[in-house]
Amino acid sequence: MGLFERLFNKEKTEMKTDKPPLSPSEEENEWQEIVGYLPVESTEYQFVSLIASAIAAGDQLESEFIIKRISKRNPEAQLVSVIVTSIASADHAESQFVIQSIKEKRTT
Repeated sequence: MGLFERLFNKEKTEMKTDKPPLSPSEEENEWQEIVGYLPVESTEYQFVSLIASAIAAGDQLESEFIIKRISKRNPEAQLVSVIVTSIASADHAESQFVIQSIKEKRTT
């Protein structure tokens, strides 16, 4: 088999695994994801949209903006992410971390 056949002919090369496909188990159903952003209350909406529009407009007074959605950081998710990255960076101070999801155990 030539080099080009191995690189470009993917029909002949198949990966064989003995592992069954992943399926959600009962343990995974016990956890619920914490959202990173929450919608803003109606009392804050006008104030935030006014400031955002003023900053975006700058010197162009004729500009018009339509704000579709305003969200704020979830304080619980923010606290958890700071704690987790602080613990993880204790051993690797020069590293950067990205938290993809935060989950909490459901209380039923």
